[in-house]
Amino acid sequence: MWTSPNSLIGLSLGLIGLLTGGRVQVKEGCLEFFGGFVSGGLACLGRQGVAAMTLGHAILGQDIETLEIVRTHEQIHVRQYEKWGVLFIPVYLVCSIYLWFAGKDCYRDNPFEQQAYRLEGSRVKAWRG
Repeated sequence: MWTSPNSLIGLSLGLIGLLTGGRVQVKEGCLEFFGGFVSGGLACLGRQGVAAMTLGHAILGQDIETLEIVRTHEQIHVRQYEKWGVLFIPVYLVCSIYLWFAGKDCYRDNPFEQQAYRLEGSRVKAWRG
């Protein structure tokens, strides 16, 4: 229940993806959406797009191959959502805004991302550069 509001956001975006030609699979207790609107939306985020994004127990990814590569990282975010619940998104954003004002990288220096990179090992690090 603690992650339900965030999962509903992910589910809603995933359903739009399904209606626009995307697909879904269940892996490690999460719904993974890819293709269609999901791929297009992720491609528009950030300077070079985003490979994947976790919203509660829903993971949005560019494609099935990308999800295979980033699954460990995104599953760590799922565990973070389970700990922080509805507070995850606001706290993540506040951290990113603070880092931006401090002249740091609002993604790579975010403590949630640092924890995920530290715990996942080297597989995704090598892929993302």
